Amino acid sequence: MTITRFAVASLLLLPTSLWAQADSPGASAQEILVTGKGLPDTPATPAYDTQVLQRDQIVSSGSGRIEDVLSSIAGFQQFRRSDSRSSNPSAQGVTLRALGGNASSRALVLLDGVPLSDPFFGYIPLSAVAPERLERIRVTRGGGSGPFGAGALAGTIELESADPAVSGPVNLSALVNDRAETELSGSVAPKLGDGFAVVSGRWDRGKGFYTAPVDQRVDASARAQFDSWSTSARLVQPLTQDLEIQLRGLAFNDERTLRFDGADSSHEGQDISLRLISRGAWQVDALAYVQWRNFTNVVISSSSYAKVLDQKDTPSTGLGGKLEIRPPVGDRHVLRIGTDYRHSDGDLAEDGFSGRTGALTKQSFAGGENSDLGFFIEDDWTLGPLILTGGLRADRWTIRGGYFRQLGGDGSITADNNFDDRSGWDVSYRAGAVFDAGGGLSLRGAAYSGLRLPTLNELYRPFTVFPVVTNANAELENERLHGVEVGLDWRAIPGVTLSLTAFDNQVKHAIANVTLAENLRERRNLDAIDAQGLELGAAVQRGAFSFDGSLAYSDAVVDDNGAAADLDGLRPSQTPEWAASGTLRWKPRKGSVLAATMRYVGGQYEDDRETNLLPSAITVDLFAQTPLGGGFSAVARAENLLDEDVITRNQGGSIDLGVPRTIWLGVRYGF
Repeated sequence: MTITRFAVASLLLLPTSLWAQADSPGASAQEILVTGKGLPDTPATPAYDTQVLQRDQIVSSGSGRIEDVLSSIAGFQQFRRSDSRSSNPSAQGVTLRALGGNASSRALVLLDGVPLSDPFFGYIPLSAVAPERLERIRVTRGGGSGPFGAGALAGTIELESADPAVSGPVNLSALVNDRAETELSGSVAPKLGDGFAVVSGRWDRGKGFYTAPVDQRVDASARAQFDSWSTSARLVQPLTQDLEIQLRGLAFNDERTLRFDGADSSHEGQDISLRLISRGAWQVDALAYVQWRNFTNVVISSSSYAKVLDQKDTPSTGLGGKLEIRPPVGDRHVLRIGTDYRHSDGDLAEDGFSGRTGALTKQSFAGGENSDLGFFIEDDWTLGPLILTGGLRADRWTIRGGYFRQLGGDGSITADNNFDDRSGWDVSYRAGAVFDAGGGLSLRGAAYSGLRLPTLNELYRPFTVFPVVTNANAELENERLHGVEVGLDWRAIPGVTLSLTAFDNQVKHAIANVTLAENLRERRNLDAIDAQGLELGAAVQRGAFSFDGSLAYSDAVVDDNGAAADLDGLRPSQTPEWAASGTLRWKPRKGSVLAATMRYVGGQYEDDRETNLLPSAITVDLFAQTPLGGGFSAVARAENLLDEDVITRNQGGSIDLGVPRTIWLGVRYGF
């Protein structure tokens, strides 16, 4: 099925490719600019807390993985501290500003305008995103309306693919580490007609490391083995001088083992998207996409080391689109009007087994579908040094077709539930201002709201991590964010930029796993999670040296006087109070770079009752590249250079560790 879907994507790309080659000799005498990007940022983009990572930062991390790159923006976090080689994929939800405590993503992640989150679970397939394919990453902390605004609860992470002018016509990379693990990647970007194509692939494999510390290992303990690949194809062609078509296909597969022999997981996906960009007087961004996903996972008992659960099939589909129009309304205004649609549907099939006898004890089936139709309008108004912005968004959401069925080991029906369909309207807003005060100082402020629907996983799939049972909840309400922030950006002297943001965010009806009794939890809506904090940034460029730093402080607490009143005033699980990152980079000559990154993550709790602490940790990574000639470069990387024990899980003293010191050596071409 994977090959079939990617073949369909290739066939969709083929006609435009042939058309481009056929039309090339007759190209217009007037130069046509082909970028492969969306519409330009609006004037009021700086009114919100926005950080941008450029390509030289993206392709020079110690691990070569996208989650490592994003961690240079303090406040970014996954549900767990592990990276995408040594965690369960379903724990790869991402968030910002300590609005966590949930493995589903509270931040919206877009790749060339297309949402990336898994349609069933809500996690992000991080291993499918190769940093070397990207040119720019823009992270907006804080919620708000706009295209695909539903889901942008804690912020938006926009990943922008590189075009051949940035990535080069050919780039190749091959590295091996001190555990004989390998990372291979490459891309070709030929010119086609007046446009271009980019075809790329990446393959990561390795035996992994033991996540269990030495004193907790048993005969059944296993290394965090991983084997993942992804391939991508893009085609960009002009249709007229102002109209551009962009087609993209993505396919990936990722297989991992975690903690015990046989505790294997996998996830795979295929994406196809079509985008039309008009840069004429009436600017238009029209997008349509479809994506297929699947997930499997085997749970091994931590006492008998036998298989107790086989999540054998979780197929899901996501589809949607966006239409944004920017009509000509004068030089002082940029008006955005549009609509977007997202639909998710999925099903699961799981088998439960006795950890003692291995006998089949249950079969579970669940699923449903969610959809969101949004309408938005936003205007940026330039008044000399002052830029004002304001927008409204209305979402028509539906949750329907939900079901949960369970059979006993003998095939008898033990549960057969069909849940009521639900629908409604939610209205969101955002407004902001940015003022150029002179002397390189800009002042900004914003207020906003946001929306996130519960995922199919949260609504319908119960799970057990023996002996704790967590029930699903088909009556979960939408999460709602309300927030305000003020900040400044100061270009103190040439080459030195400082930023400061103070924020106050509240997530109403935040979904969490609430403890009801010993060994029994249920997904429920808390009254709220309140988070206040500060975010600081610094960028310094002095000749061949540069420094990028980020610091985030978040005071997040649960606010609940109902079923979870015993959590009132406690920090949400998996949310550190402090996070910091700093990278010092030296470029002594063209093509050479030496970078050192230090990161700090504060202590956080595994659970909502603040009983199992994950201590703070400091890690140091290195990256070095030097030219060899002929376009080739030698590369060396170091992850966790000081070999810090980073605890990523602590359940009653049973812990997992993050990646130990790892040294990589290799070669690159075309970087």
